[in-house]
Amino acid sequence: MNLRANRVAEEIKKELGEILTVKLKDPRVGFVTVTDVEVTGDLQQAKVFISVLGDKEKKNETLQGLAKAKGFIRTEIGKRIRLRKTPEISFEYDEALEYGNRIETILRDLKE
Repeated sequence: MNLRANRVAEEIKKELGEILTVKLKDPRVGFVTVTDVEVTGDLQQAKVFISVLGDKEKKNETLQGLAKAKGFIRTEIGKRIRLRKTPEISFEYDEALEYGNRIETILRDLKE
């Protein structure tokens, strides 16, 4: 990613955090944290990585709710960030947190 794409990704991450906590009223979307945003070099697509508090069913519900609200979220980002074209947004679950917890558990078990 180039410098501009990095700046746009950070701005999208910041605005998404506010949109998801304040503006989005979908009951399926629970406690969501935006962990990372990757924007392509041409700023046409943005991949948003999220972490969700809850079990697997809650994670699936949240991803479905975010997929339904994708148009609203993209419109809100377009209003807040001055770009010629607002990137297409896709949401993915960030498994890095679970992976880190699993490694920590394994290391703790090995120590004992």
